[in-house]
Amino acid sequence: MDTTNIPTHIAIIMDGNGRWAKQRGLPRTDGHRAGTETARAVVTRCRELGVKHLTLYTFSKENWSRPKDEVSTLFKLLTTFLTKEEASLKKQGIRLKVLGEIDDMPMAVRQVLKHVMRQTKNCTDMTLNLALNYSGRDEILRAAKALAAKGIAADDITEEAFADELWTAGQPDPDLIIRTSGELRLSNYLLFQCAYSEFYFTDIYWPDFSPEELEKAIAELGNRQRRFGKTGEQVS
Repeated sequence: MDTTNIPTHIAIIMDGNGRWAKQRGLPRTDGHRAGTETARAVVTRCRELGVKHLTLYTFSKENWSRPKDEVSTLFKLLTTFLTKEEASLKKQGIRLKVLGEIDDMPMAVRQVLKHVMRQTKNCTDMTLNLALNYSGRDEILRAAKALAAKGIAADDITEEAFADELWTAGQPDPDLIIRTSGELRLSNYLLFQCAYSEFYFTDIYWPDFSPEELEKAIAELGNRQRRFGKTGEQVS
């Protein structure tokens, strides 16, 4: 891997926890628990490599339709993870941010999230975005409503003004979007921001996605030519 070509922003759809557990005859909750260990390792490796922004698709608005006990376990794992990792995040200079409707989440989860965000707000080495209670379509609608509420004329709405109303305001769009587990779709994730992202799909389930697999994805990105509408000759 060429460490001189590290993407500024990586976004990951962490998929396959349940299937990983099923393969092993384990409850789905064990898959989610294993997935948190993978998340810890990937966050640390991204920080070491110099990735400035990492966004993890943690819980979508559609995930509320899952069995209640599974949703409860997911939130318990999240609060435990953040509580344990608060000191490590600060030590590594990682700022925590949430993309999504945080106020609609359980109180215990809100309290931990807000506490860790306060404790890491001055960290500048990397931003860790957790997409929680998140929907890409909802984010776009929310931004449109915010611009309308400000009374901005249609002709004055620019791409930059719209982007400033998104959850990711002030952050660059993802250079690379990774999805594990073999699924080939975005699942309502960063729909506005992914316009020129490169995609990397792997059949590996999230609990088995190691830092080495992360490096493979980054190396693959380094082999691609990002043209942004230009010809290959122009970019070369």
